[in-house]
Parts: sequence; C-alpha cells; structure tokens
Amino acid sequence: MPAPPADRAADQPTALLVRRGQARAERLRFAALLERVERQSLHRLGFDDLRELAALYRVHAARLALARDRDDDPAAVRALNTLCARAHAALFAAGARRAARPWRLALRDALGRTWRTQVLAWALLAAGLLLGGALAWHDPLAVYALIPGGMGYGDEQLDALIASPAARAAFFERETLAATRKTLFGSFLFANNTRVGLLALAGGMLAGVPTVLLTLYNGIVLGAFASIFLRDPWPLAFLAWILPHGIPELTAICLCAAAGLQLGAAVAMPARAGRAAALAAAVPPVLVLFAAAVALFVVAALIESFVRESMWGTAPRLGVAALCVLAAAGFLLASRRAAGDRADTAWLAELAGGVHRSAP
Repeated sequence: MPAPPADRAADQPTALLVRRGQARAERLRFAALLERVERQSLHRLGFDDLRELAALYRVHAARLALARDRDDDPAAVRALNTLCARAHAALFAAGARRAARPWRLALRDALGRTWRTQVLAWALLAAGLLLGGALAWHDPLAVYALIPGGMGYGDEQLDALIASPAARAAFFERETLAATRKTLFGSFLFANNTRVGLLALAGGMLAGVPTVLLTLYNGIVLGAFASIFLRDPWPLAFLAWILPHGIPELTAICLCAAAGLQLGAAVAMPARAGRAAALAAAVPPVLVLFAAAVALFVVAALIESFVRESMWGTAPRLGVAALCVLAAAGFLLASRRAAGDRADTAWLAELAGGVHRSAP
C-alpha cells in the first residue's frame, strides 16, 4: 500500500540528509586517500584502496559536472574542483612520468621481479667464497688446483705469495703507467668480465644448472685467492686492492647470474602457461639486468685500471671501496623495495578514464 502524501513529504528531508551525509563521508574518504598518495606513493596503496580511489574519482567528477551546471554553490564547486584536480594528477601524471622515464622504470620493474634470484645468486657466490677459502686455508696446496692459470699467476708466483709475507707486500707495489696502457688493460678486463656474465646468463637456458655451477666456481676461485692474503694479521693492503673494483664487478656477476636463474626457472618451472609463455615473460627483465650488469662491468674496469693500478695509498682506496659498498647496498635495497612497489596501476587509468577529461 503506497504511503500517504504527508508521510512521503516527511521522508524527503530525511532522505536528503542521508544523501548529504553519505556525500560528505565519501568526500572525506576521497581526501584521505589523496593525502596518502601525495605523502607516500600511488603504488603504496593496497588493491582495495586503489580501486576505491578510482571509483571515488568518477563519483566526484560527476558531482563536479553537476555542480557546475547548477552553479548554485561556488564554494562546493571549488572544493570538488580541487579534489578532482589532485586525483587527476595522481592517476594520470604518474602514467606520463612512466612514459618519460622508460629505462628507469624498466630497471625498477626488473629489480622487483628478480630480487629472489638476486639473493640466490649472492648466496651461491658467498657459499663458493667460503668453500674455496676454507679449502685453501686448511690445505695451502689446494690453491694450485683452485686458481686457474688463466688468472695469470704461475706456480712460482703462488709459491712466493703463500710462503713469504714480503712477497705478498711486494705484490701490491705499483709503478706509474701511461693512460693508454691503463685503458688497454681496462678494455681487456671489461671483455673478460662480460664474457663471464654472458656465460652465467646463457647457462639459464639449461635450466640454470651451468649458472649455479659457474657462480659457485667464481666464488671458490676468489675465496682461494683471498685466503693467501688473509693469513696476514692486518690484510688492509689486500682489501684496499680488491674491494674497490671487486664490489661492482661481483654485483654485476650476480646480476647476470640472477638473470640466468630467472631464465632457468622459466625453463624448469614454466607453470600452467607453458614454457614459451614463461620465457617470453622472463626475457624483458633478464635483458634489463644484463644491461645494468654491463654498465657495472664498465665501472669495475675503470676502477681496476685507474684506481687499483694507481699510486694511491691504502686509505684512499678503502674510501673508494666504502663508497662502492654503500652503492651496492643501496642497489640491493632498491631491488627489495621495487618488489613491493610493483603493483600495476595502469588499470586505474582505465577505470577512471571515462571522466578524466571533465577534470581540470
């Protein structure tokens, strides 16, 4: 039975108050979400909050258009206009920034996707370091088997380094070299390191097994060589000799190993989509990681040529090493942070895209 006219008239103010209260609550929620985005980042919001932000943008853009048509409350129009302008900047300016910095965001995405394999690569390298160091420490004769001749250290030189502290001290003495010789030396180092990185990357196509073995082997060789100099009470000269170039070089090798492990996971564990689809998804971040590794190989070669082969003392070399440690730590932390910021928000623009033109 329909309500009497008097009852319907009495219900109208109540319904109007309810709608106004709901609109005010939505406006406060919209403003709170925008403050979070502006204070932190769009990527820091959870999925539900992101969806709510886009929906509230649509609602308030429609209310703004209606208020402009009525033109009965300039203050309300200004308030809605401000909220919609802020939301427009948060939702659509982020997309413009992504288009303007494709390389930076591709690297960020690659780091976020592969941080687990990066940790695994560092763990393999560390395991090799400990294994090679322990074997050579307990049996100095193992050094001859663990250090390949391709490193340029013959048996006689290794004999002297193992037996004589004076020979180890003389090992770090340097003579002044011409810049052309340093450049040639750096180019050789860059080519050799890049070859090692390529092998680690390509090994991923065989389910990552060669990548694992190569990363372990690199750690074993380095650990065995370091054990020779770590016998000294204060091996500062060795640390100043190896750390400045070793940190970017090992970081690059681990990036290549992480790229190879990523490919290996796609080959060995392709999931339901199939191996071809898994490889297609893995290749873009893998290529970005390798490009970043090549840049680090360049840095390592420059440091090895112009810092390690310089007449600098121990303190300046350790200073360069400290800077490299901080840069590497920041790089790895950025990898983990990027993993938490990988939420794809392109769907937000699609969800809110129907009204963005009405916003100022």
